[in-house]
Amino acid sequence: MKEAGRLSSGLWLILGLLLLWEVSARGDWMNTPNWPPLSTVLVALVRDAFSGELPVLVGGTLWRMFAGLLAGGAAGVAVGLVFATIPLTARLFGLTVELIRPIPIPAVIPPLVLFLGLDNTMKVTVVALTVFFPVLTNTIQGVRAVEADAVAMGRTFGIGAWRRAIHIVLPACLPYILAGFRVALALALVVTVVAEMIAGEQGVGHYLVLMQFAGRAPEMYATVIVLAVLGYALNRGFLAFERRAIHWYFALGRAAD
Repeated sequence: MKEAGRLSSGLWLILGLLLLWEVSARGDWMNTPNWPPLSTVLVALVRDAFSGELPVLVGGTLWRMFAGLLAGGAAGVAVGLVFATIPLTARLFGLTVELIRPIPIPAVIPPLVLFLGLDNTMKVTVVALTVFFPVLTNTIQGVRAVEADAVAMGRTFGIGAWRRAIHIVLPACLPYILAGFRVALALALVVTVVAEMIAGEQGVGHYLVLMQFAGRAPEMYATVIVLAVLGYALNRGFLAFERRAIHWYFALGRAAD
């Protein structure tokens, strides 16, 4: 009930802002040709959607985003488990990870272009690097939060280190891992679009830059709206998946809405 009330209040705010957009453009408040009315933007959005151009662009962007998300996420979970269960690896490679982690992702794109070119490999690699660090950090925190008694019991029954990591530690720290993936999901979409804008020949980001240079403001704003709706839909979809994947965690009342 509370969530429905929050959504209703937020929806009214968005509708009010959209109405303000339409009125400000119709009244020429901005005194610029680059602020078209919302109705014009929606017409451009519908036209591009039905032409098939925009769905293809969105599909390509989502493919690159999810490829990087899965690759970087899997690497983050694996390295996090190794770092947390084998202290020597954290001592050897922890400093290297901490040196690389603060580097802004846009600064990594030019060197990757030199090594990997402008193809999908470069974009997927950029997304994977972005996703890797939040998933890694959350995995390590999750392993540290696992109850020592559970690990000790597995050791008592003669379960090896790797089997303990997979069958005891990993399920117990799954809520932390999924929280890292949720953060990484939003970052993955942002970085995919940025990579397409900086060094792209296809995708939503490249299309957005093309519309800017062509002076086609309605199409440009329509693309921004698509990205906003897409980001919201991805987040809600992931929340639904998370509630199914760790339903026991929510049933215990340990997670906040």
